[in-house]
Amino acid sequence: MYCPTMPVVRPGAADKWARRSAVAGPDYAAGVQAPRRPWAATTIASAANQAAGVQAALANKSFEKGVAAAGDAKWQKRAAGKGALRFGPGVQDAQPDYQAGVQPYFEVIANLQLTARGPKGSPQNLNRVAQIANALHAKKMGVGLR
Repeated sequence: MYCPTMPVVRPGAADKWARRSAVAGPDYAAGVQAPRRPWAATTIASAANQAAGVQAALANKSFEKGVAAAGDAKWQKRAAGKGALRFGPGVQDAQPDYQAGVQPYFEVIANLQLTARGPKGSPQNLNRVAQIANALHAKKMGVGLR
C-alpha cells in the first residue's frame, strides 16, 4: 500500500546494480583518470574520519560480526573461485611495485656487518637474527639503528 511518507524501495535493485555495473568499466576508468578531487590529498585530509571510523568499528566489534556473518563457506567459495583466478595475474601485475617496496630492505640486509657465525644452535646465531630484525625494523620505522 502506498503511503506518501514512506520511502519507495523498488524491487529488482540488486539485478539492476549487477547489470549496470557489468558495463561500467570505462566509466570507472574515466573517473580514476580524472577525479573530481585529488585522491591522495582528499584521503589524507580524511585521516581523522578514518581513525574515528576504525575506533567505532573496533568498539562495535564490526570485524568479528562481519566474519561471523560471512562464515567459512562464503570465504572458501570466493577465495577458491574468484580469488584463485585473480591471484596469478594480480601477482604479475604487482611485481614492479613489490620490487620497489622490498628493494630498500634487501639493501639493508646486504649492507649489514653481522657478528661472526657460531656453532649450530648457539646464542651467537640468534644474535645475528636479532641484528637483521632490528635493522629491518629501524628501516621500516625510519629511524637509525639503536
